[in-house]
Amino acid sequence: MSQQLFKPGANTIAKLSLLTGALLAALGLGMLLLRNWSPFVITGNYAGIAVAQPVRFSHELHSGTLNISCMYCHQVAEVSSYGGIPDTHTCMSCHSQIATYSELLQPVRDSYADGTPLTWLKVHDLADHVYFNHSVHVQNGFACETCHGRVDEMPQVWQQQKMSMGWCLGCHTAPENFIRPLEDRYTFGWVAPENQVEVGRQLLQDYQVDTEGLANCSVCHR
Repeated sequence: MSQQLFKPGANTIAKLSLLTGALLAALGLGMLLLRNWSPFVITGNYAGIAVAQPVRFSHELHSGTLNISCMYCHQVAEVSSYGGIPDTHTCMSCHSQIATYSELLQPVRDSYADGTPLTWLKVHDLADHVYFNHSVHVQNGFACETCHGRVDEMPQVWQQQKMSMGWCLGCHTAPENFIRPLEDRYTFGWVAPENQVEVGRQLLQDYQVDTEGLANCSVCHR
């Protein structure tokens, strides 16, 4: 009579092993999904941490103290998907006469002299599968401050918002909460009226914003 290879309890152990393996696989998949949804992975930068640049440009000074409009340096944001980085000629339109001997501006003067562009690092670096069009937002009453935060208070720019898909959908599903009059697109510290939802819905109509399908995947993923 042959001996039984496995004791009766082996079946229970086998079932527990399979269940544990399935749970670990599900946990691992869940962690991967959470990682991919994380703002750190989506943007490549950490929210709230300033990104070192080749020149220490202070938005706090230029946008805040000197009240220089966003569009002076980011001229293409109204007509292009790209927000735009000013070239050295734009910088030198002021700095050929202001702070001409500043050591901090030596890289700018060198760039202007030899024609070699400065290499600025992205602060809001969206994933390759995400499409964002600046002009569509700016032309329809959505402000720089909404996404970029109070750059007029930043000595060095950092990523203010987490830039996750859920954060973007918060606006796409209820744009009336965020839209502003066109004259306030570049206003920092803007305070929404108490009846913002009502005003926002009217602005959406006035600017002929097509709100149908804003939450459709193809809007941002192309």
